[in-house]
Amino acid sequence: MTWGLRRQLFYSSVVVGFFLVFGFLIIRPYFNKAPTCTDGRQNGTETGVDCGGSCSRACAQDSDPIAIVWSRAFRVVPGRYNAVAYLENHNKNKAINKINYRFRFADANNVYIGKREGSAFVPPSGKFVVFEPAIDIGNSIPVYTTFEFTGVPNWIQISEEKIGQLKILVSNIELKDPETSPALSVRVENNSLFTVPEINVAAILYDASHNAISASRSYIDTLLGGEAVDVNFTWPEPFSAEVVATEIIPMYNILLVKVDQN
Repeated sequence: MTWGLRRQLFYSSVVVGFFLVFGFLIIRPYFNKAPTCTDGRQNGTETGVDCGGSCSRACAQDSDPIAIVWSRAFRVVPGRYNAVAYLENHNKNKAINKINYRFRFADANNVYIGKREGSAFVPPSGKFVVFEPAIDIGNSIPVYTTFEFTGVPNWIQISEEKIGQLKILVSNIELKDPETSPALSVRVENNSLFTVPEINVAAILYDASHNAISASRSYIDTLLGGEAVDVNFTWPEPFSAEVVATEIIPMYNILLVKVDQN
């Protein structure tokens, strides 16, 4: 090999080496990036791909499905019904911001007569209801009501501290004129430092056998920390049986709850 060729190879190797080192320095940060909850890989403290551990999104495989306890349609007036699904979330510190659902109705012969679809949030840890009001089914009578979630749950982890500090209390439950023009009043109090927006308050009435015989819903726009409001429910018709128990369930999207700035 001539001296000129050796010199040419030397310079070529220097240039190639320079570009290799330069290229390595450029791409190195991409291979050494700190794990994030949006990088499409399971890394860091994650228990799944971009979920679990320190990520706000919880992994589906680590979450229990929502239990459907019962679903029914309650007559308001002839041809119009309120549909209620009574549910329970067994996940202590996990919630869902939005998930789609479907009610389906059938008559005494199990013939399909209608459906109602919508979306709802799921609060962490406990019982809650999905309520669909004023369903018009015409002359049909919904004897069978089924409920199902039609979307995939996207679980979000909620801090146990926030759940423990949020205290929405119910008191002063009073039912009047159940045999003529039923009216129910309750007091809802926010015994926390959080501002809670968009509270749906569901009332479920039970007979002596603990069968739900009617239900209604009211709404509180915003409840400030330390604030209490009276909520009223009315029914246009008397109940089909004697009411012996009342269950009041305040429901709110915990992801919308903020610390009171006042």
